[in-house]
Amino acid sequence: MIRQFFRYADAADTRVLDLYTDDIRLTYPKFGTAIGKEAVRTFTIRMAKVLRRLEHDIDGLSFIEAGDTIAVEGREWGETSDGTPFPDGEISQGLFCNVFEFDGDLIRAVRIYVDPDFTNKDTALIAALS
Repeated sequence: MIRQFFRYADAADTRVLDLYTDDIRLTYPKFGTAIGKEAVRTFTIRMAKVLRRLEHDIDGLSFIEAGDTIAVEGREWGETSDGTPFPDGEISQGLFCNVFEFDGDLIRAVRIYVDPDFTNKDTALIAALS
């Protein structure tokens, strides 16, 4: 099911919503938490304005399972709406971790841990950490 989640996400396929419970909780940096399928749909519309293309290394995903929770680590790459490709492989590595909670066969929560500064435009923070 998690691999299918990423396939749907990469294809911007709205069937991803069918994988969620009605009261899904999705948390993403700089966005906050969306509760319910309509709020998640709003999140995906906003992300589509930021990213022209997003792909995940589905075959290379790593999983850690604990009860009804699965943590997934992997790589992603793509292109922003202005045509800038990411990651750059220097500062940005395209690494992410998602934590999924399940209710039976459906996803009831997903917390996405990723740096949303896909193209390293937050130069002040980069300089402070370099």
